[in-house]
Amino acid sequence: MAEKKISHSAAPDGGWGWMIVIGCFFVTVCTRAVTRCISIFFVEFQLYFGQDYSRTAWIHSIVDCSTMLCAPLGSYVSNHVSCQMGIILGGLLSATGLILSSFATSLEYLYLTLGVLTGVGFALCYSPAIAMVGKYFEKRKALAYGIAMSGSGIGTFILAPVVQLLIEQFSWRGALLILGGFVSNLCVCGALMRPLKVKGADFTHYTLKQEKTSEEPKRAITKESSTCTSLSQDCSHKNLCYCSQQEYNFLLKPDFIILAISFLFLAYGCSPPFVYLVPYALSVGVSSQEAAFLMSILGVIDIVGNITFGWLTDRRYLKKHRYSCYLIAVGLDGLCCLFLPILQCFQLLVPFSVTFGYFDGAYVALIPVVTGDVVGASNLSSALGVVFFLHAVPYLISPPISGWLVDTTGDYTAAFLLSGFSMILCSVLLAITKVIQRFKNKQLKLTVPTTDTRQEIWTNGDVACPATEDVSHREV
Repeated sequence: MAEKKISHSAAPDGGWGWMIVIGCFFVTVCTRAVTRCISIFFVEFQLYFGQDYSRTAWIHSIVDCSTMLCAPLGSYVSNHVSCQMGIILGGLLSATGLILSSFATSLEYLYLTLGVLTGVGFALCYSPAIAMVGKYFEKRKALAYGIAMSGSGIGTFILAPVVQLLIEQFSWRGALLILGGFVSNLCVCGALMRPLKVKGADFTHYTLKQEKTSEEPKRAITKESSTCTSLSQDCSHKNLCYCSQQEYNFLLKPDFIILAISFLFLAYGCSPPFVYLVPYALSVGVSSQEAAFLMSILGVIDIVGNITFGWLTDRRYLKKHRYSCYLIAVGLDGLCCLFLPILQCFQLLVPFSVTFGYFDGAYVALIPVVTGDVVGASNLSSALGVVFFLHAVPYLISPPISGWLVDTTGDYTAAFLLSGFSMILCSVLLAITKVIQRFKNKQLKLTVPTTDTRQEIWTNGDVACPATEDVSHREV
């Protein structure tokens, strides 16, 4: 059956786009919220299999690592097959992984089923769903992303106590079996992702922009770009390689390289607090229900951060400062982690859940927005695949390293301090880059010659192209 496509000259900023937002919302509930709630099984797995912190923490690490490591695969399926097919396939895989995990007989079994199989299924769903929101929205992009990404927060708020109750009523095996059925709803979310064909947003844009300064005739450019107007078209081997090259040309942009490096520190720092908040709360005498409630608080405030920060950064006075808002939110989240070791009762851990949850929701909502501002809407799906791929290794190693620190030192202080400093380093790196970039822009303005010949600077990424009076007003 042929896919139904809607053609627009620009992102519609509404209409079926709100159904895309709802679908992405439930995708984040079924992927990121469920991944967070795996930490509630931590103590159950540790007691049942009689293993230490570091070995048990590999389960959560492998889920996150598989989700992020296979994110480019999700982008590839979305670009070359369809977003709908990718999410439906991912829903089947992840549900199968959770159901099989309910029959686990060892941690190694869980590494494969709950870690790899479920993680790969989540990867096929997560980045394509997020990219679809960016294709349907432009003026209200941050708000749309705030609503869509709030699924991880509201999902955590609802699922954390529910999962704890399921464990108490049906044991961890029954809870995993029920979660498998719940995650199968990803197939329904996939059916909502109606593809949108945006005119001028394919590789023709990049072909014309980059080949304009080459020595080849313009007719050759037009001919080659017309053969690659869509990733889903059949191309010759030469043109397919050309399309692939244009699809990932953003990898060489200095702005994206710096952003990618910062994601490595961010990914390392953000994972341990979610994995070890419940075990840490239990270690300082908080009851199991109260510990699960801390995750619920974190989740609901995460929603507030997603939506309010998305709405605020869509305002005219903050829209130009999204990058700065993002790095401030990351830095404050890291600062929260530094104070966590001195909070040793439920009454003090509640403010941590509120502040950490708010700033976590704030920067998570801005990750696709900031990435889209750097690479452009047409490259967003591929860029998100790369961004989430970069999260893979830090997500894999950070919980086991934190677990090793807990086993070695006997408390959680070193683990949380390392997490906090990693996030602060991410923020500082982006801030220094921003200052250097502004300094270079000022120097560039000072060195631009002022002559009788009118000059304009076109900025496409990092390439400046002068235009003189010979260029007609229409071409400008």
